[in-house]
Amino acid sequence: MGVSTSSPEKGISLVVVDFPPVNALPVAGWFALADAVRAAGRDPATRCVVLAAEGRGFNAGVDIKELQARGGEALVGANRGCHEAFAAVYECEVPVVAAVRGFCLGGGIGLVGNADVIVASEDAVFGLPELDRGALGAATHLARLVPQHLLRALYYTARTVTAAELHAHGSVWRVTPPDELGRAAMELAGEIAAKDGELLRLAKAALNGIDPVDVRRSYRFEQGFTYEASVGGVADRVRDTFGSAADERGSGE
Repeated sequence: MGVSTSSPEKGISLVVVDFPPVNALPVAGWFALADAVRAAGRDPATRCVVLAAEGRGFNAGVDIKELQARGGEALVGANRGCHEAFAAVYECEVPVVAAVRGFCLGGGIGLVGNADVIVASEDAVFGLPELDRGALGAATHLARLVPQHLLRALYYTARTVTAAELHAHGSVWRVTPPDELGRAAMELAGEIAAKDGELLRLAKAALNGIDPVDVRRSYRFEQGFTYEASVGGVADRVRDTFGSAADERGSGE
């Protein structure tokens, strides 16, 4: 349980998240993930990072139970932790390949939206259930996956889209059967890792430098509204209606 890092092949670092039952991460988990991704990227032997998860899905956002138990302290911690984890993926010195299966919700969108490439299984679904969870955020990252009007429809309705639909938009590189996801992600990572390591790092910095949106600042702006919803009582009102059937799906900060 937690965040682990391994080197399954030369030049590749595999970072795996495992927070049962659904990878709804506690505050400490987001910071642990940020540290692991940054450390992998700083390793001169690493040329590509693969970000994956164990369990029932890729990511279900933040741990709502922790927010309800610890209140404002946990909210601030989750905001900061998500901000750091998303930034760590974006700013990782080498390309990051996200291997996604099952649900990728809320904070999961922040991670994959900031990844360089996404490989997903046929059962993967992506979405921001923020308005159903008393939160806001990660529209910055969903905007990197879908066109603007679809982004707004998904955000307002809290609906999800499939891996196949994102593939049609060009934001998912490849869709695979679930049992082939790991192999497909490693194959792509291996192709990337075969390039010159120093040049890859320059390429990553160059591509980040030409992005039209400052993802760090944009997401931080969104988080201000999450905090406003919390102190205004709106978040608690919505979370109080959060049914037990959905309770395992996280909040998606």
